[in-house]
Amino acid sequence: MRNARRLTKMGLLLCGVLVLVPISWAQERAPILEKIAKTYGVDSWDQIQAIRYTWNGEITGLFKAAHKWEWEPKAGKVSYEGKDKDGKPVKVSYMRSELSSQPDNVKNEVEPAFVNDNYWLLFPLHAYWDTSANVTDEGMKKLPTGNGSAEHVVVKYPAELGGYTPGDTWELYVGKDDRVEYLVFHHGGTKKPSLVNATWAGYKKAGPLLFSTEHRGTADGKPLHIFISDVSVKLAGSDTWMKAP
Repeated sequence: MRNARRLTKMGLLLCGVLVLVPISWAQERAPILEKIAKTYGVDSWDQIQAIRYTWNGEITGLFKAAHKWEWEPKAGKVSYEGKDKDGKPVKVSYMRSELSSQPDNVKNEVEPAFVNDNYWLLFPLHAYWDTSANVTDEGMKKLPTGNGSAEHVVVKYPAELGGYTPGDTWELYVGKDDRVEYLVFHHGGTKKPSLVNATWAGYKKAGPLLFSTEHRGTADGKPLHIFISDVSVKLAGSDTWMKAP
């Protein structure tokens, strides 16, 4: 089983620049992004000491994988349990600030997977934090699949931006409750899959944060299923993990 290698070779499913904490709270963001971020708990982010979750993903005929994470955003510490490119168990902890001194498998496989999975977990907050993106609110549009309409918000990164996938575009379809209902993702370069369509459902709260835990759709036309399980949050100054129901 070579799931981790397949994931790396095909490119990240949903990932932009390597930004996992706020760049600047002072810089203004599009009003719609602020409303969305508040819905997902951005006002409580300073209270978050650690997050645990398992990212489970499958693209029919390409890969199936499960990655267990624990992330301490203030400390910049990441702990991972999963499998390597040969299917052997891997358990590792590292500081993201010291990534250059880590083994090749951490730099080239674990860290890219962490960024990808973290965007699936916290994308509405990343869209708010990643201030280099151009954001446009295009009003109410019909959902890509099914019935109904939602507010169409387009988040586009400049092609010259660094990171994993410069030039990416994310189309968000946002409901009246300011929750993302659907996402269309376009890779800016030649990485695969180049087009991802996915629902955002299975909403659960862990502590003050709101998570979408169920995503179904397609990746370049192939059936895609991603789900987030075992989500827990620990607040600063506490030893108690607050689990999503």
